[in-house]
Amino acid sequence: MDILLLIGGLLLILVGANCLTDGAASVAKRFHIPSIVIGLTIVAFGTSAPELTVSVSSALKGSADIAVGNVVGSNIFNTLMIVGCTALFAPIVITRNTLRKEIPLCILSSIVLLICANDVFLDKAPRNTLSISDGLILLCFFTIFLGYTFAIASRNTNDAQPPEEEIKSLPMWKSVLFILGGLGGLIFGGQWFVEGASNIARNLGVSESVIGLTLVAGGTSLPELATSIVAALKKNPEIAIGNVIGSNLFNIFFVLGCSASITPLQLAGINNFDLFTLVGSGILLWFFGLFFAKRTITRIEGSILVLCYIAYTTYLIYQI
Repeated sequence: MDILLLIGGLLLILVGANCLTDGAASVAKRFHIPSIVIGLTIVAFGTSAPELTVSVSSALKGSADIAVGNVVGSNIFNTLMIVGCTALFAPIVITRNTLRKEIPLCILSSIVLLICANDVFLDKAPRNTLSISDGLILLCFFTIFLGYTFAIASRNTNDAQPPEEEIKSLPMWKSVLFILGGLGGLIFGGQWFVEGASNIARNLGVSESVIGLTLVAGGTSLPELATSIVAALKKNPEIAIGNVIGSNLFNIFFVLGCSASITPLQLAGINNFDLFTLVGSGILLWFFGLFFAKRTITRIEGSILVLCYIAYTTYLIYQI
Protein backbone atom coordinates (compact mmCIF):
# COMPACT_ATOMS: atom_id res chain seq x y z
CA MET A 1 0.00 0.00 0.00
CA ASP A 2 2.82 2.40 0.87
CA ILE A 3 4.54 1.73 -2.47
CA LEU A 4 1.25 2.45 -4.26
CA LEU A 5 0.96 5.76 -2.38
CA LEU A 6 4.54 6.60 -3.36
CA ILE A 7 4.08 5.79 -7.06
CA GLY A 8 0.59 7.30 -7.21
CA GLY A 9 1.84 10.48 -5.57
CA LEU A 10 4.66 10.84 -8.10
CA LEU A 11 2.27 10.29 -11.03
CA LEU A 12 -0.17 12.88 -9.68
CA ILE A 13 2.68 15.35 -9.19
CA LEU A 14 3.94 14.92 -12.76
CA VAL A 15 0.47 15.20 -14.34
CA GLY A 16 -0.43 18.12 -12.09
CA ALA A 17 2.78 19.97 -12.94
CA ASN A 18 2.15 19.58 -16.66
CA CYS A 19 -1.45 20.84 -16.41
CA LEU A 20 -0.54 23.73 -14.11
CA THR A 21 2.27 24.95 -16.37
CA ASP A 22 0.11 24.82 -19.51
CA GLY A 23 -2.80 26.58 -17.80
CA ALA A 24 -0.69 29.30 -16.16
CA ALA A 25 1.31 30.01 -19.34
CA SER A 26 -1.92 30.27 -21.34
CA VAL A 27 -3.36 32.79 -18.87
CA ALA A 28 -0.15 34.82 -19.07
CA LYS A 29 -0.36 34.88 -22.86
CA ARG A 30 -4.08 35.75 -22.94
CA PHE A 31 -3.81 38.75 -20.59
CA HIS A 32 -0.28 39.76 -21.65
CA ILE A 33 0.95 39.21 -18.11
CA PRO A 34 4.71 38.65 -17.75
CA SER A 35 5.38 34.98 -17.08
CA ILE A 36 7.51 35.90 -14.05
CA VAL A 37 4.36 37.28 -12.37
CA ILE A 38 2.49 34.02 -13.03
CA GLY A 39 5.45 32.08 -11.66
CA LEU A 40 5.72 34.28 -8.56
CA THR A 41 2.02 34.08 -7.70
CA ILE A 42 -0.35 31.41 -9.06
CA VAL A 43 2.25 28.70 -9.65
CA ALA A 44 4.39 29.45 -6.59
CA PHE A 45 1.50 29.76 -4.15
CA GLY A 46 -0.19 26.64 -5.49
CA THR A 47 2.89 24.47 -5.30
CA SER A 48 3.58 25.76 -1.77
CA ALA A 49 0.19 24.53 -0.55
CA PRO A 50 1.74 21.35 0.97
CA GLU A 51 4.14 23.46 3.05
CA LEU A 52 1.26 25.67 4.19
CA THR A 53 -0.82 22.64 5.21
CA VAL A 54 2.03 20.91 7.05
CA SER A 55 3.35 24.01 8.86
CA VAL A 56 0.00 25.43 9.98
CA SER A 57 -1.26 22.04 11.18
CA SER A 58 2.07 21.47 12.97
CA ALA A 59 1.79 24.87 14.66
CA LEU A 60 -1.73 24.05 15.83
CA LYS A 61 -0.48 20.74 17.23
CA GLY A 62 2.45 22.43 19.00
CA SER A 63 5.12 20.88 16.78
CA ALA A 64 7.15 24.03 16.18
CA ASP A 65 10.24 22.26 14.82
CA ILE A 66 8.21 20.56 12.12
CA ALA A 67 6.51 23.85 11.20
CA VAL A 68 9.79 25.80 10.91
CA GLY A 69 11.94 22.91 9.75
CA ASN A 70 9.53 22.16 6.93
CA VAL A 71 9.85 25.73 5.61
CA VAL A 72 13.62 26.04 6.08
CA GLY A 73 14.27 22.58 4.62
CA SER A 74 11.88 23.15 1.73
CA ASN A 75 13.47 26.50 0.81
CA ILE A 76 16.97 25.01 0.84
CA PHE A 77 15.66 22.12 -1.28
CA ASN A 78 14.00 24.62 -3.65
CA THR A 79 17.10 26.73 -4.20
CA LEU A 80 19.73 24.01 -4.40
CA MET A 81 18.02 20.84 -5.58
CA ILE A 82 15.15 22.19 -7.68
CA VAL A 83 17.11 24.89 -9.50
CA GLY A 84 20.02 22.48 -9.84
CA CYS A 85 17.95 19.59 -11.22
CA THR A 86 16.00 21.92 -13.52
CA ALA A 87 19.26 23.31 -14.95
CA LEU A 88 20.44 19.74 -15.61
CA PHE A 89 17.37 19.20 -17.82
CA ALA A 90 17.53 22.60 -19.52
CA PRO A 91 19.74 25.63 -18.71
CA ILE A 92 17.72 28.36 -16.96
CA VAL A 93 17.92 31.87 -18.38
CA ILE A 94 17.44 34.54 -15.68
CA THR A 95 16.25 38.00 -16.69
CA ARG A 96 18.07 41.12 -15.53
CA ASN A 97 15.03 42.18 -13.47
CA THR A 98 14.87 38.82 -11.66
CA LEU A 99 18.59 38.96 -10.91
CA ARG A 100 18.40 42.53 -9.57
CA LYS A 101 15.12 42.36 -7.66
CA GLU A 102 13.46 38.96 -7.14
CA ILE A 103 16.51 36.93 -6.07
CA PRO A 104 17.79 39.67 -3.68
CA LEU A 105 14.26 39.82 -2.22
CA CYS A 106 14.46 36.06 -1.69
CA ILE A 107 17.82 36.49 0.11
CA LEU A 108 16.28 39.29 2.20
CA SER A 109 13.46 36.97 3.33
CA SER A 110 16.04 34.46 4.59
CA ILE A 111 17.95 37.20 6.45
CA VAL A 112 14.70 38.45 8.04
CA LEU A 113 13.97 34.91 9.26
CA LEU A 114 17.54 34.59 10.57
CA ILE A 115 17.12 37.79 12.59
CA CYS A 116 13.65 36.89 13.91
CA ALA A 117 14.83 33.41 14.96
CA ASN A 118 17.90 34.60 16.92
CA ASP A 119 16.37 35.81 20.17
CA VAL A 120 19.10 34.12 22.27
CA PHE A 121 21.91 35.92 20.45
CA LEU A 122 20.22 39.29 19.88
CA ASP A 123 18.01 39.70 22.98
CA LYS A 124 19.70 37.30 25.45
CA ALA A 125 16.41 35.41 25.63
CA PRO A 126 16.34 31.92 27.18
CA ARG A 127 15.31 30.33 23.86
CA ASN A 128 14.78 31.20 20.22
CA THR A 129 11.13 31.83 19.42
CA LEU A 130 9.18 33.08 16.44
CA SER A 131 6.66 35.19 18.34
CA ILE A 132 3.26 36.41 17.24
CA SER A 133 4.77 39.84 16.52
CA ASP A 134 7.44 38.13 14.36
CA GLY A 135 4.65 36.40 12.48
CA LEU A 136 2.87 39.70 11.87
CA ILE A 137 6.13 41.25 10.62
CA LEU A 138 6.54 38.38 8.15
CA LEU A 139 2.96 38.87 6.94
CA CYS A 140 3.67 42.58 6.41
CA PHE A 141 6.62 41.65 4.22
CA PHE A 142 4.32 39.30 2.32
CA THR A 143 1.94 42.19 1.64
CA ILE A 144 4.84 44.25 0.27
CA PHE A 145 5.85 41.32 -1.95
CA LEU A 146 2.32 41.04 -3.35
CA GLY A 147 2.30 44.77 -4.06
CA TYR A 148 5.57 44.40 -5.95
CA THR A 149 4.26 41.57 -8.15
CA PHE A 150 1.09 43.49 -8.97
CA ALA A 151 3.23 46.52 -9.86
CA ILE A 152 5.08 44.33 -12.36
CA ALA A 153 1.76 43.27 -13.88
CA SER A 154 0.41 46.83 -14.06
CA ARG A 155 3.50 47.98 -15.96
CA ASN A 156 2.67 45.21 -18.42
CA THR A 157 6.29 44.75 -19.37
CA ASN A 158 7.17 41.79 -21.51
CA ASP A 159 10.84 41.57 -20.58
CA ALA A 160 12.06 38.10 -21.49
CA GLN A 161 8.52 36.89 -22.17
CA PRO A 162 8.73 33.38 -23.68
CA PRO A 163 8.03 33.35 -27.41
CA GLU A 164 4.32 33.31 -28.11
CA GLU A 165 4.56 30.25 -30.34
CA GLU A 166 6.02 28.23 -27.44
CA ILE A 167 2.84 28.70 -25.36
CA LYS A 168 -0.40 26.84 -26.04
CA SER A 169 -3.48 29.02 -26.48
CA LEU A 170 -6.25 27.43 -24.42
CA PRO A 171 -9.87 28.57 -23.91
CA MET A 172 -10.25 30.45 -20.64
CA TRP A 173 -12.40 27.73 -19.04
CA LYS A 174 -9.84 25.12 -19.98
CA SER A 175 -6.96 27.22 -18.61
CA VAL A 176 -8.75 27.60 -15.27
CA LEU A 177 -9.57 23.88 -15.25
CA PHE A 178 -5.93 23.02 -15.97
CA ILE A 179 -4.70 25.32 -13.18
CA LEU A 180 -7.17 24.04 -10.57
CA GLY A 181 -6.75 20.41 -11.62
CA GLY A 182 -2.98 20.79 -11.69
CA LEU A 183 -2.91 22.34 -8.21
CA GLY A 184 -5.14 19.55 -6.90
CA GLY A 185 -2.87 16.91 -8.40
CA LEU A 186 0.22 18.57 -6.92
CA ILE A 187 -1.27 18.93 -3.44
CA PHE A 188 -2.70 15.41 -3.15
CA GLY A 189 0.29 13.89 -4.94
CA GLY A 190 2.67 15.56 -2.50
CA GLN A 191 0.64 14.31 0.48
CA TRP A 192 0.52 10.76 -0.85
CA PHE A 193 4.24 10.76 -1.56
CA VAL A 194 5.19 12.00 1.92
CA GLU A 195 2.84 9.51 3.60
CA GLY A 196 4.06 6.57 1.53
CA ALA A 197 7.74 7.45 1.83
CA SER A 198 7.47 8.12 5.58
CA ASN A 199 5.77 4.77 6.21
CA ILE A 200 8.40 2.94 4.17
CA ALA A 201 11.18 4.72 6.07
CA ARG A 202 9.67 3.80 9.44
CA ASN A 203 9.31 0.17 8.39
CA LEU A 204 13.01 0.20 7.48
CA GLY A 205 13.89 1.57 10.91
CA VAL A 206 14.83 5.13 9.90
CA SER A 207 14.42 7.64 12.75
CA GLU A 208 11.65 10.24 12.84
CA SER A 209 14.19 13.10 12.87
CA VAL A 210 15.75 11.91 9.61
CA ILE A 211 12.28 11.60 8.07
CA GLY A 212 11.43 15.17 9.07
CA LEU A 213 14.68 16.66 7.80
CA THR A 214 14.59 14.89 4.45
CA LEU A 215 11.28 13.34 3.40
CA VAL A 216 8.89 15.97 4.76
CA ALA A 217 10.88 18.96 3.46
CA GLY A 218 11.77 17.26 0.17
CA GLY A 219 8.37 15.65 -0.29
CA THR A 220 6.42 18.88 0.16
CA SER A 221 8.78 20.50 -2.36
CA LEU A 222 8.20 17.84 -5.05
CA PRO A 223 5.45 19.98 -6.67
CA GLU A 224 7.97 22.81 -7.14
CA LEU A 225 10.52 20.36 -8.54
CA ALA A 226 8.11 18.84 -11.05
CA THR A 227 6.65 22.20 -12.07
CA SER A 228 10.04 23.84 -12.59
CA ILE A 229 11.45 20.97 -14.67
CA VAL A 230 8.33 20.80 -16.84
CA ALA A 231 8.31 24.59 -17.26
CA ALA A 232 11.98 24.59 -18.29
CA LEU A 233 11.44 21.78 -20.79
CA LYS A 234 8.48 23.70 -22.23
CA LYS A 235 10.77 26.73 -22.78
CA ASN A 236 9.18 28.77 -19.98
CA PRO A 237 12.27 29.50 -17.85
CA GLU A 238 10.64 32.48 -16.13
CA ILE A 239 7.89 30.26 -14.72
CA ALA A 240 10.57 27.80 -13.58
CA ILE A 241 12.72 30.32 -11.69
CA GLY A 242 9.72 32.42 -10.63
CA ASN A 243 8.13 29.32 -9.13
CA VAL A 244 11.17 28.68 -6.93
CA ILE A 245 11.60 32.31 -5.85
CA GLY A 246 7.88 32.82 -5.28
CA SER A 247 7.61 29.59 -3.30
CA ASN A 248 10.52 30.57 -1.05
CA LEU A 249 9.02 33.99 -0.39
CA PHE A 250 5.58 32.49 0.16
CA ASN A 251 6.99 29.88 2.56
CA ILE A 252 8.82 32.37 4.79
CA PHE A 253 6.56 35.41 4.65
CA PHE A 254 3.12 33.74 4.46
CA VAL A 255 3.46 30.14 5.73
CA LEU A 256 5.69 31.00 8.70
CA GLY A 257 3.87 34.31 9.14
CA CYS A 258 0.54 32.52 9.49
CA SER A 259 2.00 29.74 11.67
CA ALA A 260 3.72 32.14 14.09
CA SER A 261 0.66 34.42 14.18
CA ILE A 262 -1.45 31.47 15.33
CA THR A 263 0.92 30.47 18.13
CA PRO A 264 4.54 31.31 19.07
CA LEU A 265 6.97 28.78 17.60
CA GLN A 266 9.80 27.78 19.92
CA LEU A 267 12.84 26.57 17.99
CA ALA A 268 14.84 23.65 19.34
CA GLY A 269 16.10 21.50 16.48
CA ILE A 270 16.55 24.34 13.97
CA ASN A 271 19.84 26.15 14.50
CA ASN A 272 21.92 28.86 12.85
CA PHE A 273 23.70 26.33 10.64
CA ASP A 274 20.38 25.61 8.89
CA LEU A 275 19.48 29.30 8.69
CA PHE A 276 22.88 30.34 7.35
CA THR A 277 22.67 27.51 4.80
CA LEU A 278 19.34 28.98 3.72
CA VAL A 279 20.86 32.45 3.29
CA GLY A 280 23.95 31.04 1.59
CA SER A 281 21.93 29.03 -0.94
CA GLY A 282 20.18 32.19 -2.12
CA ILE A 283 23.49 34.08 -2.38
CA LEU A 284 25.01 31.18 -4.37
CA LEU A 285 22.09 31.25 -6.84
CA TRP A 286 22.47 35.02 -7.24
CA PHE A 287 26.25 34.66 -7.65
CA PHE A 288 25.89 32.04 -10.41
CA GLY A 289 23.31 34.13 -12.26
CA LEU A 290 25.32 37.34 -11.99
CA PHE A 291 28.84 36.28 -12.87
CA PHE A 292 28.67 33.31 -15.23
CA ALA A 293 27.23 32.38 -18.62
CA LYS A 294 25.28 35.60 -19.30
CA ARG A 295 22.56 35.23 -16.63
CA THR A 296 22.11 31.52 -17.30
CA ILE A 297 22.22 28.70 -14.75
CA THR A 298 24.13 26.10 -16.78
CA ARG A 299 24.29 22.34 -16.29
CA ILE A 300 27.66 22.67 -14.54
CA GLU A 301 26.28 25.23 -12.08
CA GLY A 302 23.18 23.07 -11.63
CA SER A 303 25.42 20.14 -10.74
CA ILE A 304 27.21 22.26 -8.12
CA LEU A 305 23.89 23.28 -6.56
CA VAL A 306 22.75 19.64 -6.37
CA LEU A 307 26.07 18.59 -4.82
CA CYS A 308 25.73 21.36 -2.22
CA TYR A 309 22.32 20.01 -1.21
CA ILE A 310 23.64 16.45 -0.99
CA ALA A 311 26.50 17.69 1.21
CA TYR A 312 24.07 19.59 3.48
CA THR A 313 21.76 16.57 3.85
CA THR A 314 24.71 14.26 4.50
CA TYR A 315 25.91 16.59 7.26
CA LEU A 316 22.47 16.63 8.88
CA ILE A 317 22.18 12.85 8.87
CA TYR A 318 25.73 12.52 10.23
CA GLN A 319 24.89 14.92 13.10
CA ILE A 320 21.85 12.93 14.22
